[in-house]
Order: sequence, then structure tokens, then C-alpha cells
Amino acid sequence: MRFEDEQNLLNTENEEQRESTQEMEDLYPLEDGGNVENAFTILEPEKPPREKRRFNWKLGTTALISALIGGILSSYIFPVYVFGNLLPYPDNYFGKDVKQVINVESQDTTSLISAVAKKAMPSVVGITTETVQQDLFFGARKSQGVGTGVVVDHRGYILTNSHVVNNGSVERVNVVFHDGTNKEAKILWNDPSLDLAVIKVDGVNVTPADLGNSDNIEVGEAAIAIGNPLGMQFERTVTSGIISGLERSIEISANETIENLIQTDASINPGNSGGPLLNSKGEVIGINTAKIQSGEGLGFAIPINLAKPIVDQFIEKGEFSKVYLGIKGVNVDVFENATRTQLAEDKGVYVVEISKDSPAAKAGLTAGDVIVGINDQEIGSMSQLVRQLYQYRAGDKIDLKIVRNGEEKDLKVALEKVPENY
Repeated sequence: MRFEDEQNLLNTENEEQRESTQEMEDLYPLEDGGNVENAFTILEPEKPPREKRRFNWKLGTTALISALIGGILSSYIFPVYVFGNLLPYPDNYFGKDVKQVINVESQDTTSLISAVAKKAMPSVVGITTETVQQDLFFGARKSQGVGTGVVVDHRGYILTNSHVVNNGSVERVNVVFHDGTNKEAKILWNDPSLDLAVIKVDGVNVTPADLGNSDNIEVGEAAIAIGNPLGMQFERTVTSGIISGLERSIEISANETIENLIQTDASINPGNSGGPLLNSKGEVIGINTAKIQSGEGLGFAIPINLAKPIVDQFIEKGEFSKVYLGIKGVNVDVFENATRTQLAEDKGVYVVEISKDSPAAKAGLTAGDVIVGINDQEIGSMSQLVRQLYQYRAGDKIDLKIVRNGEEKDLKVALEKVPENY
């Protein structure tokens, strides 16, 4: 296209644009005489200035308190009332990990101890003994001992420690009751391995103690001890504390250990031996023993459940019949140290000798076997074996678990009463 033609075309377009603009101005006249392009610009009306409002503190505070109360009602009080009174709690109401809630209630400790002492005191007795001892320089001479006991039956059966009656080797045993009555007693049974003994007094009105369940006691609960700590001059002294530990094992000598003891911080001294350890209900849960030399603040008691089968048999039959296996044995570690040999088992009772015609011999037990269990109870020592046998009576059959040449075996043993000449 030529230059002249291009120029004519451009002039024509400009003319058409001016005509269109004039038409718009005729239809929409501008008051301010502005250009027509400004007619297509929409201007927002100017907003009036906002009035500054003051905050109503009273209304705001009321609203905030109402919101808090509403939140508490909806999230705690209302659900607790509904689920606790009208509906049962859903299983997952408190979440997956439900923690035990322990309510601790304060109580008057002084009144508790006083009430327990008042209940148990009539059942606690003082025990004195006379023993004849041989002396190289002065010949035979008498020595006296003192201890405590607890009445366990209205017929005069009294439970105490074996060492209180010198393990049965005494000339005389004397008992002083709560009302001041003084009577001679006879020893019916004692076992140094348990440090328990039963003595009896006839012709005296006595008050038996309530026996508790030592399997149910817990560390931290109240413990009250009654005894004669420094002889009859301080008879029936009451000391208190808590249960400090359970299932304690104390080595008495190289070959003797007392196991499954109750530990308490109630003061227990020589003379307290044989006296009761009581719970908050005034029930006997243990028999105190001062045979164990311990540090200050440490006392020990034999669980009453260990003595219960013995006491029950005395109450039922008037006598106690001990069963036996018929073996001589030692702890595995003692045997290994003495012989410098290594056994297959770390714990148990090594059988050194079998008595002829004994229950062990009849069951096929042989020297060299290691006893590791009776029924479902593990046996780790000779003292533990002796204590376990006290739970059975003549005629009872037990499953004796042994290790023979590194192989475990089960033997059926029918227990028998200990022969008089055994």
C-alpha cells in the first residue's frame, strides 16, 4: 500500500473515533467539563469518618465469666453428673490409659496405735528361761534369758521364737501374763531353722490374739510391735513404725539363712523376740526376732503365715506332726565352694545322703541329685526346702523337681511323719 493510502485510512479512523466520542458526550454530559474518558471511571463515594466507640468493660467481663462457667459446665460438671448419676461412664471416657486414683485420707496415728495396743496387749506374755551351762573354771552355772510370746489359742498355746527357749535346751520356762499371773510352761515344738517355737501353759484364762494374713501386707503400712525390749523391767513396751520391706533374706551364719522376713522400722531389741508385729487392725502379721544383728532402725519379723499351719495343727489335734523327705543336703553354692566343683544348677539343694526306707529313697532320689522345686515352688536353699515342707501333712504327695546329671526329672514323693528315732 502506498503512503498516501495509509495516511487517508488513518485520518478516516480518527474521524470515526471523534464522532463516537461526541455521541457519548451528547448522551452523558459532563458537569465538570472533563474529558469523556473520565466518564468510564467509577469513583467510590467518600465514607464518613467512623465514630470512635468506648469498650464496655462491665459487659465484656460478664461475657468472659459466662464463657468460662459454660466451658466448665459443658466439659466437666455436666458429663460427670450425667455419667456418674444417669448413665455409666463409657469405657474410653478417661482415655486409653486409665490411671489408678489413690485417695489419701489423714488419720490420727496416736489413736490408732493406742487402739491396737489396747486390743493386743492381753494376748502378749513375757517369757523367762533358766539354762544350765557348763563352765571350765566355775563348773555348772545357771543363766537366765528373757523374751516375749503371743497367745494363739484359749487353751494356752503360745507362739514365740526358738532362740527365746534356747532351741529347746532349757531347764525351766516361765510365763508372765497380762494380769500378772506367773506360770511354768512346757515346750511342745521348736525349729531353729524357722526360729519358731510353741509352748503351752495349763490352767490359765487367756485371751488369744487375732492372726492376720501376712501375704496381704504392703510396704508403707503401719506396723506396731509389743515386747520386753530390755527385760521384764520394761515389759509390754509398744513401738510403732511402718513396713519397710518384704521378703528379706538375712544370713545368720555361713550355713544358715533366714528368708522371707518382714522388715520394719519399729524398734525391736533383745527381749522383743517372740512378740507380735501387728497391723492397723490389731492382727498379728509377724513374730518379731532380734536374733538378727542389724543396724539402727532395722527390725525383722517372721511372717505369721509361715507359722499358721503349725498353729492350726496344734489347735486341731493338740500336737504337731512334721513330715520329712529323709535326706541330708546342702546349698549348691556351699557344696561347690567346699568341693571346688561346678554343678549344672546355680541354686538348689545338693543331696549328700539318703536315709534308708525314707520317702526320698522310696521315690528313687539318689545322692548327687539337686532338688530345685516342689510342685510349682522353686527351691533355692536347704532352709527354703524345710519351710516348704511345713505346708504339708503325712500322706500328702508332692512333685519333686530335681536335676540329675544335667537333666531335669520329676519324682512323685509320698510324705511321711518324722520317725521318733530320726
